[in-house]
Amino acid sequence: MSRLYDQLTIFGGNANPELTREICAYIDIPPGRIEVFKFSNENIFVRIGESVRENDVFVIQPLSGKINDSIMELLIIIDTLKRSSAGRITAVIPYFGYGRTDKKDQPRVPITARLIADMITVAGANRVLTVDLHAGQLQGFFNIPVDEMTALPTIADYFINKNLHNPVVVAPDLGSSKRARNFAEDINASLAVIEKRRVGNVDKSEMLNLIGSVKDQPVVIIDDEIDTAGSLCQAAEVCLQNGASEIYAACTHAVLSGPAIERLEASSIRELVISNTIPLPPEKQSDKITVLSLAAILGESIQRIHTGTSVSSAYRSADRTPMP
Repeated sequence: MSRLYDQLTIFGGNANPELTREICAYIDIPPGRIEVFKFSNENIFVRIGESVRENDVFVIQPLSGKINDSIMELLIIIDTLKRSSAGRITAVIPYFGYGRTDKKDQPRVPITARLIADMITVAGANRVLTVDLHAGQLQGFFNIPVDEMTALPTIADYFINKNLHNPVVVAPDLGSSKRARNFAEDINASLAVIEKRRVGNVDKSEMLNLIGSVKDQPVVIIDDEIDTAGSLCQAAEVCLQNGASEIYAACTHAVLSGPAIERLEASSIRELVISNTIPLPPEKQSDKITVLSLAAILGESIQRIHTGTSVSSAYRSADRTPMP
């Protein structure tokens, strides 16, 4: 029989406090009291403001923004909770930074994603809850249980409600074709794939050709993550050149670094639909961007982990209506 833990407690770091508040509002509990700040020498300090002895504790912290600060905050919070006798600690990592560095694809390079997984485990996390990892093998980097949720049902609901006529889901590269195929099934759309070749380590790629037809059809380009938006805007241009009637895009994790917003504004993309795994600061907001909340999915998953019930059925139980 699995162990039953005491009170459910949720803490959040500084990476996405609004998501922490939304999740707590869904579960109908207040966020745990915590201080996380930097001293003048850049050292991060954490103080827990309430007892967590034998509690079932969840720490919400995407590895985004100032990513190295986010990682250190998460590790120090976990260590603090462990030293405060928390019963179980679950790291809720909506966005797993460094997820692209998941293999040695060149000589003498690191596998940083495995290093981060080891650090989280050594810090004292007992399990991990995350959303749409960049690659499936990342789950195997952890020696503790990992529950991976997905934003695709929430995004699919949004596009179903748009009532697009005869849409085509486009994978921007071969690696994202499985995700695109599943999404196409969810919204009853056909599938096309863009074949491309990435050049070196720079944020630059060479588009090759479109596999499938988009002529006179609305297109939805789907990916797990958008960084500088270079590949996304190139994919949109390929679809436009092949006769697409209108172009939408969607992703789970909107990093939107560097020139991403300028590229998006100048592109033929009508709307970009994203989730709130990563906060969208004012300087990155655009009339073209729609943000959907995953608070219900994550909140439902947290409750099910706490009670020891099936997490896979969380999608059927959660209210998937985007929160304001």
